[in-house]
Amino acid sequence: MYSLVSAPVLGFDLTRLGGGSATAEVLLRALCLSPQDLPILAGYLPDEGVRGPLWVAVEQAALRMPTLRGVADAADPQRSLSLVERAPIGSLDALLRCVRYDVMSWTWSGQGRAARQDPVAERATALLCDATVASYLRDVLADTTRRGLAAGWVAAMRKLPAGRPVDLGPHHYAISRLLDRLRTLRESEARRLVRVAHEAREQRTGWATAVHSASWGAYLSDRVRTAAAAQLLLVQAMDTSAVPLADRAGGVWNLLSGAVQALVVRDLLDEATAHRLLAPVIGALGPAWLS
Repeated sequence: MYSLVSAPVLGFDLTRLGGGSATAEVLLRALCLSPQDLPILAGYLPDEGVRGPLWVAVEQAALRMPTLRGVADAADPQRSLSLVERAPIGSLDALLRCVRYDVMSWTWSGQGRAARQDPVAERATALLCDATVASYLRDVLADTTRRGLAAGWVAAMRKLPAGRPVDLGPHHYAISRLLDRLRTLRESEARRLVRVAHEAREQRTGWATAVHSASWGAYLSDRVRTAAAAQLLLVQAMDTSAVPLADRAGGVWNLLSGAVQALVVRDLLDEATAHRLLAPVIGALGPAWLS
């Protein structure tokens, strides 16, 4: 369910989790890693005597994550609504597969069952998985477990060059302006965005097909990692915006995610698809960020 190609789905889950913005930050840093960084990361991986008990706690905590299956078991309507708003579509296992095989795909050699990482890359990836789990499960992990999982990554980040730019592709400025606009939303603007999202959802005018076209365009143009980075930055922008969690789940995320996906491949989209994904956001926030 989670992959870089389907980053809008991952972003939808992250924007509704307490540790979602921190998870997005870890993944963004991971997307900017280089071969020279791997030995540094590998050097901070704790030994198995330390990691073993932490991952036992992770497995137990993962069972406490809200799931859509729990909606059917919830007798209280308010609890059912809360589960629908917060329950992830994907799973921890799916996220770890995404980290190992998508985010760190460039560290693997060979194909199929013969695919392998060298020991340094394997240890670096393990450290990245520790940090990802620490933030993704923040709401259900004990503080001591979360800090233990994240400690190596935090220490390694101090040794890596700071301020590496995130690649947002040829339409970097438009994407950045939209994200900046969202970070500074007034409450009245957030309410307008919620209203537009609700209207767009009611109209059912091919949004899913348009997003699929934009995602396919990202794949064909080798901008999958670029599009994923843009979606992760959107998670962080939403986290500082005035849009309540319930409204993110109720349509605002889909509206904004589609617009971001369209901007990444704006030069490749047909006019109808671009209009379908961008027009609602322009209607809600005005056109200045697009110029």
